[in-house]
Amino acid sequence: MATVVSHHLISSIASPHSPSNSKASLFPKEPFNLPIKFRQNRFKIEATTASQTPVLDPLLSPSKTTPHKKKSNEASLILIRHGESLWNEKNLFTGCVDVPLTEKGVAEAIQAGKRISTIPVDLIFTSSLIRAQMTAMLAMTQHRCKKVPIILHDENEKAQTWSHVFSEETRKQSIPVVAAWQLNERMYGELQGLNKEETAERYGTQQVHEWRRSYHIPPPKGESLEMCAERAVAYFEDNIQPELALGNNVLIAAHGNSLRSIIMYLDKLTSQEVTSLELSTGLPLLYIFKDRKFMRRGSPVGPTEAGVYAYTKRLAQYRQKLDESLN
Repeated sequence: MATVVSHHLISSIASPHSPSNSKASLFPKEPFNLPIKFRQNRFKIEATTASQTPVLDPLLSPSKTTPHKKKSNEASLILIRHGESLWNEKNLFTGCVDVPLTEKGVAEAIQAGKRISTIPVDLIFTSSLIRAQMTAMLAMTQHRCKKVPIILHDENEKAQTWSHVFSEETRKQSIPVVAAWQLNERMYGELQGLNKEETAERYGTQQVHEWRRSYHIPPPKGESLEMCAERAVAYFEDNIQPELALGNNVLIAAHGNSLRSIIMYLDKLTSQEVTSLELSTGLPLLYIFKDRKFMRRGSPVGPTEAGVYAYTKRLAQYRQKLDESLN
């Protein structure tokens, strides 16, 4: 397998995975968005008319579940690395420091949204960092479904109660957004805030390269890519893959290293191959989950380019219904 993966010319690759226990989504009745620790629970997406995309309702309690019938035998998984941040622009190690996007990063997020504007999205997962959340929110402003992404809160009972949406119709026009620290960028330890060029001059180019690109070696008091992968992939298996198995379409807006970790899992890359994987800011990568396999379809750069764009029959039908609902 090639060690460098291009976003621009990616053929369809099927990688078999056995999904984590395919749990049924849970259904809510009480005025809470979700119970405490909702990140460990599931969502219920209710079927609507052909011109509408599915609807989320929050949970009543972990003990009261409603069996959910799988909507489809395939689901879309969109991965987007956040747009350029202010510290990307300044060439600083960012890691888990919470900095926003630049004007260029905002434009990249909007352009990413245009590229995925006809791909169905039922759930959004982001990291807890603002640059990833901005990217997801800005991208969805371009989506043709015109639904509003709403960040779910579980800080405490009051946060859940106060952020509850009481209008059924409004909920139908919303998309839940789950922010998870497990999808955060690698923690770069004592390198965070340092200029990358000055750090290379101080410690040596080879040492900094090992900190940045090796799989096992962490920077001083920071995380290695291996450590980042342990938390990011575990979260993906426990919280995101079961949603895909239920036919729910998922968008993940996160970071270079957390997404590299997930792609390593999806494509079964080795620890050597993943170190050569480069992800451009603001450029979507699309997978189709079908028959317990992840099939990479490349970056959506055009509406009908079958070799690059995931132009499946199901997506074509979705776009047709979307066009009919907007006309």
